[in-house]
Amino acid sequence: MYVCMYALFTKLIKRLIPNELLNVLKCWFSRCYSCVKWYDAWSCLFIISFGVRQGSVLSLFLFAIYLDDLTRSPLLTSRMFIVLYADDILLIAPSVCMLDKLLKICEYELDILDMVINVKKSCCLRTGPRNNFSCSPSSTSRYRCFCE
Repeated sequence: MYVCMYALFTKLIKRLIPNELLNVLKCWFSRCYSCVKWYDAWSCLFIISFGVRQGSVLSLFLFAIYLDDLTRSPLLTSRMFIVLYADDILLIAPSVCMLDKLLKICEYELDILDMVINVKKSCCLRTGPRNNFSCSPSSTSRYRCFCE
């Protein structure tokens, strides 16, 4: 997942982060360079123009702020849960229909951030007495599920 710096700074400003800290972050992010090592060869340096620095202690915190609106959606009900950890999102719902609604909420919120759910890295776990019924994708939505 990548982070749009303008969206991140907008969210930080809304949280009343001091201007001095915003300036430090702006300077920090504007000077991100990297290179690629392949065996004994190194590429030339290139500018990293999006995302947060991987491996930084601050990165998890900034990414949590970036996705925080997802967990505060007014469309969530009391029986839906969204857990964020690093760049992972765990969705918990009491039924497949509620999970479908939760996925639509996530899809809407992530579209605002220009992000998508990587379906190749996603999975669904169903528990309870009907756990052996499968959930299949529907053609009406990228992430919609229904029970057979």
